[in-house]
Amino acid sequence: MKKIIFSTILACLFFFNAQAQEEETTDDDYSKWQVRARAVAVSPAPYFYDAISGFDVEISTTFAPELDITYFLSKNIAFELMVTSSKHDVELNDGTRLGSVSLIPPTLSLQYHAYLNDFKPYIGAGMSYVIFNGTAAGDLDSIDYENAVGYTLQIGIDYNLSEKWFLNLDFKKMFLNTDVTANNDSTNTAEVNIDPLFLGFGVGMKF
Repeated sequence: MKKIIFSTILACLFFFNAQAQEEETTDDDYSKWQVRARAVAVSPAPYFYDAISGFDVEISTTFAPELDITYFLSKNIAFELMVTSSKHDVELNDGTRLGSVSLIPPTLSLQYHAYLNDFKPYIGAGMSYVIFNGTAAGDLDSIDYENAVGYTLQIGIDYNLSEKWFLNLDFKKMFLNTDVTANNDSTNTAEVNIDPLFLGFGVGMKF
């Protein structure tokens, strides 16, 4: 799966670069700052990193607001900071409820933007520091998720409505694993891959 995503990113980068070379490259009239507000569907794809016979973990898909700020180093290269918070229900496939947890994953990405008339496709890659907050233990006495670093791949497109406003469609795949400890007992610690997918749609403003 990771090889497919990396291959897609590289193919998109080649296409965007070829398209950009066909356009004027001396135009310095671009906005250095952009802000987007999105509604995102956050869909984890969890599994135990170490095989635990007979058990699978399930984490619910949820919807959340998201905000990002983008700063352009040049017309094509930019940094994006994304912040959001999503709450998920967690359980095992045998029906054991592991309560709920909120993910707060601030993410800093380096992006490449192309310009195709009113469309501006982009790709990016970055790092995330995920904070697990607001945990509820469900059928357990307690449960703890260790804050973790992940990495993120991104592809999206902006569509200009005017010189200032635009629509945005954005796709992010985060690769993330964390240690989960039940009942404050270190012998009950399991490494879980969460690997959420973020699919967002929203509106942005240039300034």
